[in-house]
Amino acid sequence: MAYEGAEQRDIVAELDARLRDAHPQEVLRVALETYGDKLALVSSFGAESAVLLHMAAQLNPDIAVLFLDTGMLFGQTLDYRKQLAAKLGLTGVRDLRPQYTDLAINDPKANLWKTSTDACCEIRKVRPLDRALGDFDAWITGRKRFHGGDRLRLPVVERGADGKVKFNPLANWAKADLDAYVLEHDLPAHPLVEQGFPSIGCWPCTKAVEAGGDVRAGRWAGTDKTECGIHVERASPNVELEVGGDI
Repeated sequence: MAYEGAEQRDIVAELDARLRDAHPQEVLRVALETYGDKLALVSSFGAESAVLLHMAAQLNPDIAVLFLDTGMLFGQTLDYRKQLAAKLGLTGVRDLRPQYTDLAINDPKANLWKTSTDACCEIRKVRPLDRALGDFDAWITGRKRFHGGDRLRLPVVERGADGKVKFNPLANWAKADLDAYVLEHDLPAHPLVEQGFPSIGCWPCTKAVEAGGDVRAGRWAGTDKTECGIHVERASPNVELEVGGDI
């Protein structure tokens, strides 16, 4: 069932109050019960993705899973996406790719990341996800508070600027909780984790992190950027893009 306007604001507050201390799988169960096939799970198939994907697969292996194939991902991530989806029996994984026209106009040489990581993320992640989410009323993220930054205040249920409801089932979990769940269910790790990548995005903007370092320290290292944009409330739907990736 979908909710609009004030009714939606009320249901979001109600759900957050009800679920703020709930086990992640209970959050997922309620999300599925409330939104059914109008609910999607957005996953990077990254370093910590197996936990949430496994929980979702236990409840509904046909759930829509939106995977942003930016064209800049590590080959290991693409392999992991296929292998993990098959192992968990997930049948609804959708690969989202940037539009050809966006790439041809704004990043013809595939080097926009050198001059504007925000613009690169906009055409390779934000726009493809915005288009896909048009089919849904609510979505699930894998964000956690222990990742720091703006995520420290992350609620379990929130409403995005676009009016869609966002569930963050793992908001309360620490790294130890994730590790224990992986061990209990014998979940395969992303192959780059053992090479020092605790958080994994696109290859140009992801670096290995020294042992004990902040989990997201390798993302856009050396810059002030901490989010790709899909979880950032924007004043307008898209950032202004300049033509050409070599400027």
